[in-house]
Amino acid sequence: MKYISLIFAMCYVVCTNGQSINNLKMTNQFTSLSPNLMVDNVNETLDFYVSVLGFNKIVTVPETGKLDWAMVQSGSIAFMFQEKENIKAEYPQLKEFENGGGLTFYINVMNVHELFENLKGKVKIAKEMHTTFYGATDFAIEDNNGYILTFSQSAK
Repeated sequence: MKYISLIFAMCYVVCTNGQSINNLKMTNQFTSLSPNLMVDNVNETLDFYVSVLGFNKIVTVPETGKLDWAMVQSGSIAFMFQEKENIKAEYPQLKEFENGGGLTFYINVMNVHELFENLKGKVKIAKEMHTTFYGATDFAIEDNNGYILTFSQSAK
């Protein structure tokens, strides 16, 4: 639970242009967020994000062969992928967790309808296209590791 609280606190700071909770000014400004996702197979995950979703491969470790870690990016969105046993060795507190557990990603896009049409039939749709209570148009998919990615376009 403490990790979720930290995530909300960081989001609050970023979304309020540096004004932290309880009006305390932080001396350090956060500049980006790149989630490092625990995955079963980095090679397969890299292929899914590059071939299906259109992300660009930035770097892998090692450079070829069976990968332990990789990073992809599309615009200002970046994801890192780390092999399950490798990340559990690095962070023993993750040993009880499985891929995808209780975590979703909300990604703003320029043309949600076009993206939906391009992905239909290629991915598992977790939530069909719909209009949210706040007026955005969203749909969600499940990636090859069970993580939920919600793609959204704000109301005009």
